[in-house]
Amino acid sequence: MEFAAFAARAEAIEETEADHATTVLVAALLADADGDLETVVRFLLGRVFPAHETRTLDVGPALCREAIAKAAGPNVDTADVEDRLADRGEIGAVAASYDFGGQRGLAAFGAGNGTHADGDVDGSGPTVADVDGTLRSIAAAAGDGSEGTKLDTLFGLFNRIDPPAAKILARLVLGEMRLGVGEGTVRDAIAEAFLATDAATPSDAGASGTDGDGRREDAGQDDENGEPVLTATDEDVAAVERALQVTNDYGRVAAIARDRGRPGLADQRLVVGRPVQAMLAQAGTAADALAEWDRAAVETKFDGARVQVHYAPSSPTSPGSTASTASAVDATDGIGPKLYSRNMDDVTAALPEVVELVASRVDVPVILDGEVVAVDEDGDPLPFQEVLRRFRRKHDVDRMREEVDLRFHAFDCLHAGGEDLLEAPLETRHDRLREVVPDLAATLTIADDVETIETIERRALDAGHEGIMLKNPDSPYTPGDRGKNWLKRKPDVETLDLVVTGGEWGEGRRASLFGTFEVSVRVDRAGDGEEAVHADRRFEPVGKVATGITDERLASLTDQFEPLVRSEEGTTVTFDPAVVFEVGYEEIQRSPTYGSGYALRFPRFVGVREDKDVTDADTLERLERLADAQ
Repeated sequence: MEFAAFAARAEAIEETEADHATTVLVAALLADADGDLETVVRFLLGRVFPAHETRTLDVGPALCREAIAKAAGPNVDTADVEDRLADRGEIGAVAASYDFGGQRGLAAFGAGNGTHADGDVDGSGPTVADVDGTLRSIAAAAGDGSEGTKLDTLFGLFNRIDPPAAKILARLVLGEMRLGVGEGTVRDAIAEAFLATDAATPSDAGASGTDGDGRREDAGQDDENGEPVLTATDEDVAAVERALQVTNDYGRVAAIARDRGRPGLADQRLVVGRPVQAMLAQAGTAADALAEWDRAAVETKFDGARVQVHYAPSSPTSPGSTASTASAVDATDGIGPKLYSRNMDDVTAALPEVVELVASRVDVPVILDGEVVAVDEDGDPLPFQEVLRRFRRKHDVDRMREEVDLRFHAFDCLHAGGEDLLEAPLETRHDRLREVVPDLAATLTIADDVETIETIERRALDAGHEGIMLKNPDSPYTPGDRGKNWLKRKPDVETLDLVVTGGEWGEGRRASLFGTFEVSVRVDRAGDGEEAVHADRRFEPVGKVATGITDERLASLTDQFEPLVRSEEGTTVTFDPAVVFEVGYEEIQRSPTYGSGYALRFPRFVGVREDKDVTDADTLERLERLADAQ
C-alpha cells in the first residue's frame, strides 16, 4: 500500500465523527491492507513497534520540527515551523502547510530519500513498508552522530511525500495520530473486518462495496441515526479482546484474525518475556466492595512502583503442576528475570536486587505482578519519590542501590509452570503465587465485614503503607482493565494524575526557571475512552501548580520541560503533553475560568509520575465524578 493512500484513508477516518462509521472505515482499511496489515494497525495507533516492545522511535518534537524545516526548503527555518505550530496548534497541520520534495543533491539521497526497501530509486512516493523500514532505521540509530543521522533520515522521508501524507507522517513520528481512533475502535474494527458474518473484503478503492475512500456503500443507511449497524457479535469482539490481552500486539492479532479466525485467536497464550498491560483499580470503599461481592480479598496498598516480572529458568520444573495447557513458554526457555514497568518499559537493569531475588527463589517459568517499595534501614517503607530515584535509572545503578534499598512484593500470578492463569479466580492465582514464591507473596485476607477490613487497613497504615486494596476474590485478571473488580482505598486527601500542558517563567531569582505549571485532565471521546473529543482538545486545564516545589526541583523540572516547549508568549509557555504530575488538592470547584469547567482549590505538587504516560492521566469524567461526590 502506498503511504499516500494510507494517509488519504486516515484523513477520511479523521473527518468521520460517528463512532460506528469510524469503525466501518477502519475495518475497510484493514481489509484492504493485505501484507501491510500489521504495520497499518500500528500506524493507526501512532506506533512503529508493538506496545509490548521496549524499542521507541526516540524522536522528540524539536527534532521533528527541524526535519520539517529542512525538507521545506532553504528559506524555512525551525523558528518558522514553531510560529506555524503556535498558530495551527498541532504538528500535522504544520507539516501539511509546506510543499516538500524540492530538495536535491547528495543531501537529499540519504536513507528514506527516493530509495525503496529494494534499493530502487525512482520518483514515486514511499509505500507503507518503506516508511516503516525507514522509521525503524531511525530507531536503531545510536551513538555519536545518531542525532544527525535521525535528522537526515527523517528529512529525506518528508522530502518524498506530499502535504496530506506529511500531515500523517508528522503525527506518526510523535505518536499523536488524532484520528479519533483508539484501541477500542481498532479492536472492534478487527472483529468487523475479519470475524463478522459479512465482514469487509479486500477491494480496490471504488470497487463494488466501497466508494473512492474505502467507505462501505451501506455505511450511512443502517439505523435511524444514520450510523451503520456493526455486524460483529459480542463474541467476535470478546475473542479479539482476549487475544489482545495475552499478546499485547494489535497488528499481530489483526493478522491472526484474518488468517485463522476465532480458532487462531483462541490459541494465543502468554509468553514469558512479552509484557502485558497491568490490571488497574478504581477508588472505592469497603461498603462498596461487600455490597457488590459479599466478601472481599484485602491486601496492603504499597506506596511503590508497579513491576511485572518475567522469568523462565533454563531447566524449568513444575512440582505439583498438572497443567496441560499449551503455552509459548517452551519457546522462551532460559529467559533471565526481566522486569517491566506499568507502561511496559524494561527496567531490569535499574533493579538488580529484584533480578537476583527472583533468580534465587523461582524454579518454574512465571509471570508475576507486584510492587517495588523503597525502605529505610529498619525495613520501613519510604515515600514513592524514593522509588523513582531507582526506577528506570541507566547510570550509577550500583551507587544508587547503596543509597536506596528496595523490597519486592508479589501480589498476583499470571502464569506459572506452563499454565496461563488470567482466567482463574483471584484466590486460585494467589494460591499458585504462594506455591512459586512463598516468601515474596503479599498477604491476602478474605473478609466479609467492614470491621475486619478496617482492622487490616489500620494495621497497614501503622506499618507506614499507603492503605489497602479491595479485590473481588472470584475475578479473573483482565490486563489493561480499570473495572470494579479492584478497588483502592486510601485515607488521605485524594490526588489526581494530571498532564502538564503549559507553564510560566518565574520572577526574580526564579526568572530562569519555570515557576508555575498548568495541569490538565484528559478529555475522552464519548464511546471510546482512548481518544479525545477534538484533535486540539485532548486535554483541558484545571489549574496551575506552584506550591510544593523546591528550587532544586524546579531546576530539574526546567531541564525536563525546556525541550517540550511548543510555543511562548511573554512569560507564558505551552508544552507538548508528555509529563504527568501527581497533584494534591483541597476541593474541586466549578469554574468558568478553564475549559474543563472545574478548578482545583489549593493544588499542590506531589511528584512526577514517571511510571505513567499521558494516556494514563485522570479524565474529565473522573473529575466530574469526584466533584459530584464531594
